[in-house]
Amino acid sequence: MTINDNGPRPNVFDIETATRQNANYRVVAWTGKYLQVTLMSIPVGESIGLEVHPYTDQFLRLDAGQGKAVMGPAEDQLDFQQDVADGWSIQIPAGTWHNVINTGDEPLRVYAVYAPVHHAPGIVQETSKDAERDESTGVDEPPEWTVQPADDAPDQHAN
Repeated sequence: MTINDNGPRPNVFDIETATRQNANYRVVAWTGKYLQVTLMSIPVGESIGLEVHPYTDQFLRLDAGQGKAVMGPAEDQLDFQQDVADGWSIQIPAGTWHNVINTGDEPLRVYAVYAPVHHAPGIVQETSKDAERDESTGVDEPPEWTVQPADDAPDQHAN
């Protein structure tokens, strides 16, 4: 299935099929003015990566695999932990440290909805290392036509 991020125009696609077929770490499927949809594939034994988004609420839904969601108020205080699998959703409030770890024996297939927009429209990142590189070089930035928080506190990633 081919996904085309057509920007802030109406869009429809079979998100479950697209999520299950996606083999890339992250694909931005649709970018609106206020929110964004991404597809993710987390390899066995790997994770999304412990991080916090000060002004970004997230909704994640698992369409294949199993894992563990961990969240908390600080990098070293992840007091919320829940095993998750196909069909589960995870809601992450802005300012919450979080990670999703693949604990199963197949790739963890996830789609994510961010508000506000967090990534460059249509960007495809094959691996988490590609995503880290793109973020550090400024390639993976929200477009200027999106609405971003006035106080642009940067995201943080665990060391």
